[in-house]
Amino acid sequence: MNSQSKIALKAASFLLEQHRQHVAFADLPIDIRPKNESEAYAVQSEFFKLRQSSLGDIVGYKVALTSEVMQSLLQFPSPFSGPLHGKLIHSDGVTLSAKDYGQLCIECEIAAMLKIDLPQREAPYCATDIADAISTIAPALEIVDDRGANYDRISQEVLTLIADNAWNAGLVHGKMKDDWRTLDLANLKGTVSINGQLMGEGYGRDVLGHPFNALAWLANKILGQGQIIKAGMTIMTGTMIKTQFVQPGDELTFTIPELGSVGIQVS
Repeated sequence: MNSQSKIALKAASFLLEQHRQHVAFADLPIDIRPKNESEAYAVQSEFFKLRQSSLGDIVGYKVALTSEVMQSLLQFPSPFSGPLHGKLIHSDGVTLSAKDYGQLCIECEIAAMLKIDLPQREAPYCATDIADAISTIAPALEIVDDRGANYDRISQEVLTLIADNAWNAGLVHGKMKDDWRTLDLANLKGTVSINGQLMGEGYGRDVLGHPFNALAWLANKILGQGQIIKAGMTIMTGTMIKTQFVQPGDELTFTIPELGSVGIQVS
């Protein structure tokens, strides 16, 4: 193991201990802090491996910061990605316990399931390639744990955020739909409500112009890191609507009329 790999493992172990002790999110110590995206993803990979035995293997990938509203929130100019643990995938209507998270946040997205592998190739994938590779889609909620991050300084801590598995803490998916090809995905409107009160809305085009543009970016990023994308995996488009912060007693519902609804309860 070279020195950089040792630093990545040390940083991942530090993150694991922070999660175990429910420590608030903060930048990694300077001696193990990633200096660029490549180093951040190296830490993320080691962090995933450390939690793999308890949280499960990779069953898909998330993409973050695909909308202007989220790039503005984190003051970071491009998307980033993270893997999904198999044991953190939930069905519609699940009850989440707020005490299991540092700070529970929800993002409203479209989940797509692949019917074929996406192999590495010389030419980058485009939105059309992604459309041809997808079997079903559904409205979905990404569970995010920002561990009480201080958003006043988050723009200086994004590399640690990426290392921290891009804050992914799971996925809640609605009913998968296989007859989606007649839909204009860019113009699908989604709304999110908490306890019956409308909290936000957005469109498919709010994620890099089209949900499949986001997924093409994700595929190219993941494959460029030497990872694999297999049939049956779920890939996430990134949130259409600004992140929602929920509390015990809340009931959140995300609806795209053409696709249906997905929701959670918080205890």
